[in-house]
Amino acid sequence: MSDHQAPARTAVLYRMVMEKHVCPYGLKARHLLKSRGYRVEDHWLTNRDEVDAFKAEHGVATTPQIFIDGERIGGHSDLKRFLGLDDQAKRMSYAPVLWVFGTAAAIALAVSWTALGSPLTAHAAEWFVAITMMLLAMLKLQDIETFSSMFLGYDLLARRYVPYAYAYPFLEWFAGAFMAAGVLNWLSIPVALVIGGVGGASVFYAVYVQKRELKCACVGGSGSVPLGFVSLMENVFMVAMALWMLLKPMAMG
Repeated sequence: MSDHQAPARTAVLYRMVMEKHVCPYGLKARHLLKSRGYRVEDHWLTNRDEVDAFKAEHGVATTPQIFIDGERIGGHSDLKRFLGLDDQAKRMSYAPVLWVFGTAAAIALAVSWTALGSPLTAHAAEWFVAITMMLLAMLKLQDIETFSSMFLGYDLLARRYVPYAYAYPFLEWFAGAFMAAGVLNWLSIPVALVIGGVGGASVFYAVYVQKRELKCACVGGSGSVPLGFVSLMENVFMVAMALWMLLKPMAMG
């Protein structure tokens, strides 16, 4: 062994590995320890009696549990803190909504290329906005209760009429679907103008007038997207799309 090569430290890991359940956080903890150069003594708790006995012996409520140099570090989250890692899941990030925009753009370009022979068409831009609306609405509808609670924190119309917080993702989804298909413009255009206009005004007022730091409900209740410029763009896109579809017949005529 060279002078610069230190022996690997040993970590002792206790985790549930049962016939019908393998603890995901135990797997994550093992991977994290190995990736940081630890030699892992991997102890399996293979039935409920072993789990209960382990918890009682060490006075803990959960597994997995990690021990390093005889000291109990704790579970997976405790291990991340011990190793000095940030908890990315709890940090505010625009990544979720940017992935929605990117996915919608890729779908729109692909459809335009397949149907019209070129990815760069006016229809591709229309489909991009419409698909973005539907994807964002889908994320909101996964947990409409949490979404509505977040939405009520800043939306001006929802604060005056609470049912609007529940109706919003349905309105966004159907408006996007009709716009993508180019049907029922008499319905989709005013809906997009209203929800986009009110939403844009609400975000602008909360962020730039009141200077509040909030999570945006744009990707649903599980997201940690900060309310700000990117959130404002969702509403700007809707309004721009509605105005374009309203003026498109005159422009083409």
